[in-house]
Parts: sequence; structure tokens; C-alpha cells
Amino acid sequence: MKERPILFSGAMVRALLDGSKTQTRREVKMPPSWDCFVCADWGGGWWPYRSDDGESPTYDNNEIRLNCPYGQPGDRLWVRETWAPHPDFPACVRRPVYRADPECKYDVPRWRPSIHMPRWASRILLEVVSVRVERLQDISEADAGAEGVLEWACRSQGVKDLTTFTKTGFFTRLWEQTYGPDRWATNPWVWVIEFKRVAP
Repeated sequence: MKERPILFSGAMVRALLDGSKTQTRREVKMPPSWDCFVCADWGGGWWPYRSDDGESPTYDNNEIRLNCPYGQPGDRLWVRETWAPHPDFPACVRRPVYRADPECKYDVPRWRPSIHMPRWASRILLEVVSVRVERLQDISEADAGAEGVLEWACRSQGVKDLTTFTKTGFFTRLWEQTYGPDRWATNPWVWVIEFKRVAP
């Protein structure tokens, strides 16, 4: 079992805390000149492939194998989020506060970015349940809900009427806000990591 860090925004941290987020999608970093991908898991890895005629895959003797950078089932992810040392305690006391907390009313002089959160300050630990690869636009309505989009829509976007979009529609808006307005349309390959929260 390995532990790896993973970054989440404040809205997604709140969705993790309330249990509505049990999946995350992250873009696959494709090797240069490889424009196709096969969803086949052979011996612990995923193989991209080239196809000259659009049908027959060329594997090049399995020279390239992509392992999910977020681990395999059984591995754990510790969540990095925006944080700061507790303003009421001396610096030597390891007691953080978290910006994502709705009740956070501390007068913090400077919030620290999630990328700089050390392991000891992390309060959320996730265990990877499954990993797969799929096209971004293949997300189902149920999986869009498992991405925590309703939490994001209500708290971060101020949406009052959740019937204005489907869950997939909310996820599309979230993805474009996070990665850029054209990234949904390009329909990239993504890692789909399903997880459950465990005690840190």
C-alpha cells in the first residue's frame, strides 16, 4: 500500500467531508505522438496505442505502459487543501485551520496554498477502490453526482434551483471552470479514481 498526495479545491473538500464526493477525474498525460488509448488493463498498467487505419492497434511490443499516478486499489490518497497554522497557537504547535470549513472565522493573515500542505496537516485520507480510464464525456449521470457537483453548484455557484442542469451539466461547468472553456469539448482521456474515506 502506498500513500500519495492529491489536491482538491475548497468546494470539493466540502463534498468529501459530507460524503457526496466518491470519485475524481484527472486528465491522462499522454506520451507525445500517441493520440489513441485502449481501455485495457494488462498486468497492472494501461497501454496507449497508435492506429494507422483507425481500427488495428499497434502496441510497439508494449514499450509504453501508463500506470495511474494516483495509485491502484488499496492505495491511499491524503488530501491537500488550502490551510494555515492556527492563529491562536504558537507556530511550534501543529494545529491547522482549513479555509474550506464553512464555520472558519479565524483572522488568518495568509492562507497557504494546498500544494504546500505537509502530510501532518492533512485531515482527509482516501482509500482507492477502483481505477479505470474513459473519455471525459462518457461520464454517467450517477458518476457526475459522485463527483460532488451538487455541493459545488450550491455553495460555490449559488445555484438555488438544482433542476436548471442535470448532474452531468453541472459537471461540465465545473470541468470548464477548472481546466478552461475548451477542455470539455476536446473530450480527453481521464483517469477515473473511485475512493472511500478512511480514518487518517
